[in-house]
Amino acid sequence: MDFFKKMRKRPSKQRSKVEQINQSILNSEALLKASLEDNIQYIKQMLGNSSDMVIREIRIGDEGQFKAGIFYIDGLVDTQSVQNFILESLMLNIHTYQNHLQSSHQNVIQLLKDYILAVGDIKDVTELSSLFTSLLSGDVILLLDGYDQGLTISMRGGETRGVMESTTETVIRGPKEGFTENLRSNTALIRRRIKSPKLWVEPKQIGRVTKTDVAIMYIDGIVNGKVVEEVRRRLDRIDIDGILESGYIEELIQDKTYSPFPTIYYSERPDVIAAELLEGKVAILVDGTPIVLVVPALFISFIQAAEDYYQRSDISTLIRLLRFFSILIALLGPSLYIAITTFHQEMIPTSLLISLAAQREGVPFPAFIEALMMEMAFEILREASLRMPKAVGQAISIVGTLVIGTAAVDAGIVSAAMVIVVAITAISSFILPSSAASMSVRMIRFPMMALAASFGLFGILVGFIALILHLCSLRSFGVPYMSPIGPFILDDNKDTFIRVPWGKMFSRPRLISQKNNRREQHSSQNPGRNDK
Repeated sequence: MDFFKKMRKRPSKQRSKVEQINQSILNSEALLKASLEDNIQYIKQMLGNSSDMVIREIRIGDEGQFKAGIFYIDGLVDTQSVQNFILESLMLNIHTYQNHLQSSHQNVIQLLKDYILAVGDIKDVTELSSLFTSLLSGDVILLLDGYDQGLTISMRGGETRGVMESTTETVIRGPKEGFTENLRSNTALIRRRIKSPKLWVEPKQIGRVTKTDVAIMYIDGIVNGKVVEEVRRRLDRIDIDGILESGYIEELIQDKTYSPFPTIYYSERPDVIAAELLEGKVAILVDGTPIVLVVPALFISFIQAAEDYYQRSDISTLIRLLRFFSILIALLGPSLYIAITTFHQEMIPTSLLISLAAQREGVPFPAFIEALMMEMAFEILREASLRMPKAVGQAISIVGTLVIGTAAVDAGIVSAAMVIVVAITAISSFILPSSAASMSVRMIRFPMMALAASFGLFGILVGFIALILHLCSLRSFGVPYMSPIGPFILDDNKDTFIRVPWGKMFSRPRLISQKNNRREQHSSQNPGRNDK
């Protein structure tokens, strides 16, 4: 038995030693060597002789007096640009500077950088950790024999998904563009909408293994500097081996972990992110995902849709009020039905009460169990339709709902009224523009049903008050989650339950943008109206 314990311990010790060696190799003290052959063997060894690693050795100069090595990962770089702007420049166009190359006092690396390479983004590299980070990020590495210094050349490319319409936030009127998985494409989509030198981008790399590129975007002069500092601090304290999607960062930097409500807003639309930046918020973009995070997040942000600002204010106000009403139905619909049919039958008209009693005559379960079974069945069908292939997912959700609902009523397991209530509740939850807000409502619906089954309308009232108190206690990066409703700010309520015309919204949210909170100067005349 002791022998097997020793055998189990031995691999862990060996792995720890290997990890220490790799860490010591990749730390900032490990520098490039002057020998090109040594560097080539070292890079091959560290990458395990991977098949996607391309190493091209060439000779520079008319007499081939300089030996150079070009390193890149196949699939991460634009190979056509490598041939046109690096290989062609080094092998064909370098004879123009032959006299400079023959001069012993000239630094060949600097000569290549300043005169020969027709590439915009070139940086020096001397540390192995920086070399591997750039190489695995899609840059081309150029090393010369006899020099312990190299160049990283930006040639990032490869196969990426193009700009397409957002699949999760569709609109009838408005831009159709959506973010992609490429970080630079996403920043460019935002810059196309905000052509201001005050739009700043701060790069970061998070993840000990993945080295994921992360960008912080904000508009200087509008954003609150304390929020930016808090974002930097929370991102810098992340210590994890890998970041594969923005959801990792969302969970690691959120204010409240155990809360059904998200304290970080996210979107897949560039126009929505641009509008949030103009409000004074901070955007966090992650390479490899089309979902962009926005902080601080307010509760009202999850209720607002992009199309609210492209339609006229009266139409947007009507739709937004309908949206708030749908939220109440999605949250309290089954609970009210359970409470009224179980404890408060006197609130139901006599004819309707007789009809409901006749429907429930053969149902063996109480209203709470009946509603719980129907809600669980619908949630299962919803998740199944999302995971199924698109060709059959929609058909399964529709057919499954109709067949199960009809069969359950005919079998006497549930009443027809309960099927109607669950269906209206499900349809109301789909009206929410944010999937995160819809998920929160779906989660809270079940505790509210339990309170209604236990205490009736009094239980619903207590649960609703507890919900409001919880919402008012939340903060997102120092900003109250329920603002401008709580604390109540009259000027900022022009874009909460209603949306006033653009000519009346002169200021940005006061608690978010504290430097430049004037959106436009007040004008007593409407520029679109001719009084003459």
